[in-house]
Amino acid sequence: MKENYFHHDDPLAGKGLPAGGSWTPAALAAQGASILGEQISLPVAVLSEPALRHNLAWMRRFTAAYGCQLAPHGKTTMSPALFQMQLDAGAWGITLATAPQTIAAYEHGVRRVLLANQLVGKGNFELIAELQASDADFWFACVVDSADNVAALGRHFAARGQCIKVLLEIGAAGGRTGVRDEAQARAVLDEIARWPDSVALVGVEVYEGVAKDEAGVRAVLQRSLVQWQAIHAAGGFAQLPAILTGAGSAWFDVVAEEFSALAGNTDAQVVLRPGCYLTHDVGIYRQAAERIHASNPVAREMGSSLQPALRLWAYVQSLPESGKAIVALGKRDAAFDAGFPVPALHFRAGNKTPAATPAHWKVSAMMDQHAFLDVRDGDDLRVGDLLCFDISHPCLTFDKWRHLLVVDDAQRVIGAVSTQF
Repeated sequence: MKENYFHHDDPLAGKGLPAGGSWTPAALAAQGASILGEQISLPVAVLSEPALRHNLAWMRRFTAAYGCQLAPHGKTTMSPALFQMQLDAGAWGITLATAPQTIAAYEHGVRRVLLANQLVGKGNFELIAELQASDADFWFACVVDSADNVAALGRHFAARGQCIKVLLEIGAAGGRTGVRDEAQARAVLDEIARWPDSVALVGVEVYEGVAKDEAGVRAVLQRSLVQWQAIHAAGGFAQLPAILTGAGSAWFDVVAEEFSALAGNTDAQVVLRPGCYLTHDVGIYRQAAERIHASNPVAREMGSSLQPALRLWAYVQSLPESGKAIVALGKRDAAFDAGFPVPALHFRAGNKTPAATPAHWKVSAMMDQHAFLDVRDGDDLRVGDLLCFDISHPCLTFDKWRHLLVVDDAQRVIGAVSTQF
């Protein structure tokens, strides 16, 4: 491995402790600790290093094909090591959701942040103002959809003798944030114009994932493009190239297609923001990937697709009754908002390699630290067997772990990453 992102000296704490004692991630990697060798306490979350590398390369090729920049949403992982992997693979910056997330990213070397939220409240204003005061090279922009918010930003940053960069956020009716119509957009733009020295309009932003279907997604993207073009024609951007940005993890291909209307325009910078592409999943994002691979010509030409990189290993804890296994994996360990974990591999000490789990093994319920696995009479399953689970929705799995182990294809530990939730 050319770059070494995973070996560091932070001690592991909490879940996933090495069975032999309190080792550092570097020591685990140096000693070749093995999940299958039961040298790690389970349950544990793991990241496949080969899959991470594949996904980085895949997205780099995809964005290059459309001439886009990438600012992956950091809230997915909140992992400095994974931020750095993405930046080193060519990411333009990191997207974040809150001022404290921005502080955490800055403290670990991130110097360009796009906040995909309005910055609201004096406490949050001051966190960003302090960062800007301490480092003139730190680039930060937030979104705005409210004239009142723009006025509050203008007053605060004028008092600090600073200027804050903003992007006009476009929204969809019934959706989340963002201006809904031209009148709302005009009110926000007029307020920005009242603060020429303390609020700088640098682009247009949209989160298309609130739309109900592809037609709705394309409609809000087209509206965002038209808004960008109107502001550009009026000379309304404070600097060029001006940003046009969208793309959660489900529709980034459609965003790239719609915003490709600006391809070759040197006054424009298109930025995609998917966060879950790096680890992917077997649930909502696999469904999105299947749609992308079937409909997007660039993805089809690339051949391969994104690969799930985030998994969890756990023990069979109990076999209390016919047709039911209890696994030591629960809501404290894995996301359950977009579907329960999916059993993928079964391993028993003494076997050479894990085997694929039968298709009928399914998690039917979860408690804090237990999963109910439906099986059949006669299935070869014992207490103490190891099970590996795929997940749906990486965001709400990452935030349950302080450390995730990084493994090779043989489930040997080669390092670990920490999170900053």
